[in-house]
Amino acid sequence: MMRVGSWCTIGFLVGVGVASPAYAQLAALAPLALAPLPPSDSDAAATSSAELRGVVKDERGSPLAGAVVSALGATSAFAVSDSKGRFVFRALSPGPYLVRAHLQDYLQPRGRVVQVIPDSRTTSTIELIRRPDAGEPPVVLAASVGAGAPPAAEVEAEEEQDEVAWRLRHAKRSILKEAKASIADLDDDGSVLGDSLSIFGRAVGGSTRLASSLFADLSVNGQLNLLTSTSFDRPQDLFSHGADVPHGVAYVALEAPGSSGDWTMRGTLTQGDLASWILAGSYVRHRPVAHAYEAGVSYGMQRYLGGNDALAASRDGSRNVGSMYAVDNWTVTPQIHLSYGAEYARYDYLADRALFSPRATIVVQPSSRDSLKLRTTVSRRETAPGAEEFRPSSAGLWLPPERTFSQISHAPFLPERHDLVELVVDREWSGLVVGVRAFRERVEDQVVTLFGMAVGDTPADVGHYRVASAGDFDARGWGVAVTHVITNHVRASIDYTQAQAVWRRRSPDMNALAELAGSVVRNDERIHDVTARVESVVEPTSTRLFVIYKLNSAFSGSGPDAVTPSAGVRFDVQVNQALPFLNFMNAQWEMLVAVSNLFRDELLAGSVYDELLVVRPPKRMLGGVTVRF
Repeated sequence: MMRVGSWCTIGFLVGVGVASPAYAQLAALAPLALAPLPPSDSDAAATSSAELRGVVKDERGSPLAGAVVSALGATSAFAVSDSKGRFVFRALSPGPYLVRAHLQDYLQPRGRVVQVIPDSRTTSTIELIRRPDAGEPPVVLAASVGAGAPPAAEVEAEEEQDEVAWRLRHAKRSILKEAKASIADLDDDGSVLGDSLSIFGRAVGGSTRLASSLFADLSVNGQLNLLTSTSFDRPQDLFSHGADVPHGVAYVALEAPGSSGDWTMRGTLTQGDLASWILAGSYVRHRPVAHAYEAGVSYGMQRYLGGNDALAASRDGSRNVGSMYAVDNWTVTPQIHLSYGAEYARYDYLADRALFSPRATIVVQPSSRDSLKLRTTVSRRETAPGAEEFRPSSAGLWLPPERTFSQISHAPFLPERHDLVELVVDREWSGLVVGVRAFRERVEDQVVTLFGMAVGDTPADVGHYRVASAGDFDARGWGVAVTHVITNHVRASIDYTQAQAVWRRRSPDMNALAELAGSVVRNDERIHDVTARVESVVEPTSTRLFVIYKLNSAFSGSGPDAVTPSAGVRFDVQVNQALPFLNFMNAQWEMLVAVSNLFRDELLAGSVYDELLVVRPPKRMLGGVTVRF
């Protein structure tokens, strides 16, 4: 990929980033997503103009007056149908236009592409049906082009619409003002410390079921993300020539709901110096059944084409990771629920390639009239260094392997083994959910992650990090979490955790770690952590916001002079802005901007040191377009 300057970097992040080859492979899915820019004055003089005329009718063939008709293409134009349902667009630039009609109490029709021919009049007929709740029986929606249109001479005899008067008369039915229903309400689940912390799932990461589909005859929902990603250490790095080259990321998810369960297929890819992709599929059985099971598989690949030796020791210069899992949620009695399952993963860059992670959870609700719940979890989690690059995220945005990593020494990669026993009690009081947990964990070969470290002749790079093992430790602690739904569209939570860690064994990598970042060499210590989350939906502007702010007393510092841990902050901010003027073909368009320096998405799924022993993580910035259909 060609290196770009500072202004190009901003353009990549805010726009869709069409220079990336990843976008070209998916451009056919949304041919009208990026309309060409309006021609300049010099170009317009040499461009022929054309007209688009038509009529809006109901399902019985009667004309409809006052319908707002939009034409989106080389230019954007709006008109209103007259008393005979007729509309006209004059002086349009030739080319394809997406034509739709909007009228109160009528269903919005599926958009239709009309080819406007230079120096000619193109006709179109749009048919609307009345909403079922408006008292009329529903019929099949149809839209046709070139059929049943009035003669051009008859349309021209009608008086031209006055644009200013039309805007004043129809301001209350503005397309933008009617679009606030495109943002769904927040989830109603009130559990604070539910399994996998599903209530804190990120607003963008999880796909929501929408009633409509791109395919009229198939029950298929989906999501398409066209994003651009880059990393930086300091804000001024975005404007320097040595900044990290932005990468285009394409993500597609398809969900097929069934009578007994849902099938889901997800995939993401990027291309450039680092070509990589992740593909995953799963099946979830619907409740209520005694055994609501879930199963899935995933496969990720990373191939580096650049100049450093990050993958030199790998077979064929690539790394491959595959996994499969199965979980059974068993309703033993109405008061007792048992969840058990396991995951099997295979990493081709490990000496012992197979990792196995079993888990069991039992939830007891003594009374159906009381919200009190008790949950006990016993698990063993095995994960490899660099697994964050290959594993599908269950809490954040799906990104393919965008960064390379290597061992700090010549020793082989060592997987981290995390044994956990946890007890959680939560209860709701008048909309305020309070949860208390106690836990004990034992970790072997705790992973250390070092960013921005130059080793030997290899310079520091925000797109490459090094991993090592810190050794073994035991930890026990407790935590309190409070969640409150402030309004119907704002949920806030705060979690405080205190843990006492006792180190049992030092790793052979400690000598090298002490020279690069002395603060990762830990002694027995007490750790305090505060994590705040806010999720909100602003209805008037159709804006969705998600924020995580993490404060901890034992973050590792960077450099050999930082020999003791210190208090620090990590954050994650995501903003989704709905684009209702692009909602066509029953799709919902959103613009996404996200900035984060959190290395791990699942903050409470790993050990107490997983995020603390990540040294100098760069800030990752994302921007682009999300389409839900």
